[in-house]
Order: sequence, then C-alpha cells, then structure tokens
Amino acid sequence: MNTENIKHVINGDYMVIPIETGYIKPNEDLSSIISPACELMEDGDYLVIAETPVSISQGRLIDESEYTPSLTAKFLTTVWSKYLWGYVFGPILKIKKRTIKNLRRLPDETKAHKEVVLQLYGLKHALKPASEAGIDLSNAPGTFVSLLPEDPEKVACEIKAEIGKNVCVMIIDTDATYMKNGKYFTGLPIAIDGIESDKGFFGYAKGQLSENMGSTPLGCSEKMSVEHALKIANIAEDYQKSLSTEMKTIHSVKKVLGTSETGVTIEALDSITHTPAVIIRKID
Repeated sequence: MNTENIKHVINGDYMVIPIETGYIKPNEDLSSIISPACELMEDGDYLVIAETPVSISQGRLIDESEYTPSLTAKFLTTVWSKYLWGYVFGPILKIKKRTIKNLRRLPDETKAHKEVVLQLYGLKHALKPASEAGIDLSNAPGTFVSLLPEDPEKVACEIKAEIGKNVCVMIIDTDATYMKNGKYFTGLPIAIDGIESDKGFFGYAKGQLSENMGSTPLGCSEKMSVEHALKIANIAEDYQKSLSTEMKTIHSVKKVLGTSETGVTIEALDSITHTPAVIIRKID
C-alpha cells in the first residue's frame, strides 16, 4: 500500500498510522475503528486500541454521583492519598511530579470515586493513591467513569476476525507494567499472560522500586512474548503522548475541552478528534 497520502509517523523501525474518529458513545459499536482498519491494514500489522473506547462501547460506565462515600473512602481520599502520598510517600519514592501535584489538589468528588473503587474492587485497589483499578475518569461524560473492558482478549480476537487479515489486535491501558528480577507485574486487575495482574496498591508500591516498562497490554489476539507486546504497546503510547488532545487525567479535561471536570458532556467529547487506535507496521 502507498502510504504517502496517509497520515503517519515513523518510530524507529515502525510506521504508526492513526485511526481518527469522533467520540465513541456508550453501547455504540467499534465500526469507526474497524472499518478504516479493514481498509488500511496489511498482513503482519498491529492494531493497538485504547481500553476506554472499548469499555464505553460495552456500556461499562458507572455514575459516581450515586455512591455515598463511607468513612473509609473519606480517609483514603483525604488523609491517605492527598496528604500521605501527596506530601510524604510520593516525594520520597520520587513518583511523577504531575501525580504529586494532582494528589495535592484532589477534588471533593474523589471521595465518591474511592467508594466506587472500594465497592467494586476492594481495599487492595482503593489503597492506590491514583488511577485505581484502571478506572478512567477523563473520557466519560458528567459524573460517569468507565471501568476496564470486559474480556479484552476475546474482544481483540473478535475484531481480528472482522478485519479478516493476518494481523494482531491488542487492547492496552496506559497504567504501568513493572519489572523486577525478570518478572513482570501490574496493579491493574487484568493483563496478558506473562504479566502478573490484580496486584492493586501492592503492585503499585513495589513498582516504585522496580523498572517501569510502560503501558500494559490487557488483551491480545495472538500469543507473543511480554517483551514484544510491551514494545508494540509503548510505540502506540508514544504516539498518543504526542497529541494535543490527549486527556490522560481528569485535570487535562479543562485544557482540552474548555470545560470543568464535572461539566463534560457527550457533545463536548464529540467536539474534538479522538485517536482511539493506531496501526503499527514494521518497516522493511
């Protein structure tokens, strides 16, 4: 295929072709990703999809306003996350300055968010000071948040079947995979085979003393080494980081959409160009 007239960037030995769409709405299918993938992909390509549009298409949304924070949720938000991690543990462990800044300005709504984490995933995940259990606050309307997709490996295999070519489909999350003593692990509830998952806070804490390997592959249509899967996931993440519309945290929303964190509507989300997936092709 002649890619001269197709938007792309080069990352080392790979070409990255973005798939740009509108906002994929709750319970809407993924045809806006799959259709261009069918046209553009060649045998041997990788299609890497962010987890949030998959989750939203599955309707995996929770309205946090329906949850009343317990004393535990209030303690975890204010004392544990905001003060102990924002001012003590975070600086000691040299976590990202952006994360520390965000922890120190946690809004009151975070208490309801902690309650959601406690009820759906338990204390092991709620102890994590931020990005608990892969719940995404930044790409959902109003007081809704999206959970991780259900059975991402199955979804990846189904998308590959729809594309109908010898390609690899991968669903990833920006939350980190870590490595220590040759073993890979993540705090996220799910990951591909070879990455120990569902470690929650304990994986996060251990991760601060380990090597951060980048984004986590949640599900893949093919079996491959963890090292190769991480390489492909991080090429996709590198591209996402280059976008001006990236909304990595809830605090990015105001900058990108021009609205408050709680004033996000589907219309506002649909007013910008989204890049829910990229095609990655090895350059001969």
